[in-house]
Amino acid sequence: MEKLGLTKENWERFLEWAWDFTPSVLSAIIIFMLGLWMIRIFSRGLKKFFQKKDYDETLERFLYDLFNIGLKLLLVVLVITQLGVQTSSLVAILGAAGLAVGLALQGSLSNFAGGVLILFFKPFKIGDFIEAQGISGTVKEISIFTTKLNTFGNQLAIIPNGKLSNDNIINYTAEGIRRNKIDIGVSYSSNIKKAKDLLLELINEQQGVLQDNPPEVVVTTLGDNSVTLSLRYWASNEDFWAIHFYTIEEAKKRLEENNISIPFPQREIKLYDMRGEGNKTIGVS
Repeated sequence: MEKLGLTKENWERFLEWAWDFTPSVLSAIIIFMLGLWMIRIFSRGLKKFFQKKDYDETLERFLYDLFNIGLKLLLVVLVITQLGVQTSSLVAILGAAGLAVGLALQGSLSNFAGGVLILFFKPFKIGDFIEAQGISGTVKEISIFTTKLNTFGNQLAIIPNGKLSNDNIINYTAEGIRRNKIDIGVSYSSNIKKAKDLLLELINEQQGVLQDNPPEVVVTTLGDNSVTLSLRYWASNEDFWAIHFYTIEEAKKRLEENNISIPFPQREIKLYDMRGEGNKTIGVS
């Protein structure tokens, strides 16, 4: 021991200190293990409670995460206190650490605040189809720091709550119904009234179209190559896309069957004969 720099007196002091400190360590370990077990039981009970009550799913997940993290932090404080750290010293340490962590994790704190705002104002909920931060998708999960979207291509998009709560959000699901506008161009030589009647007949045939606000067809622009007809109607979220795609395909078919052409851009090219034999005009679409 003397070779290691430990005298007999120092070694005895170390053994005495270890003997006195061992009960605190063992009790801290017991408290930690028992605390984790109790937190697991509480978490299971909280889940069962939420399952029995018809609370908003977003609120349930947020509260679950908040209680889970809060209880674990409380357990850590109890374990440190059991090891002999004075409460006043612990408060000072936590205060200094909290300041340092707060400065280092400003983004995370912003995301936490954003999560609270989303929970309070409820701009969307799980299952809504939204567009935010340039991403469109169905809300899969709202946690304390992030929101997860399932995109049209089945990719998982994770958006920080801080950015999400401070930017524009379009919620396509919230109102239950949506208005659609389909623009169709017809030639200037076509019968505009007949084209409007055909489109109205087509859209009114579909059961998913809502008649509280009747569909309409209006002329919106007189373009270079065509007259633009705008077909407007209301439909439920469930029927929206099916009606949209069917209407576009069927509109082309019915207009062509009634000799109403849908023009496309054309270009006229003139060829000049430098030998003086005349000019030639070639129409190229």
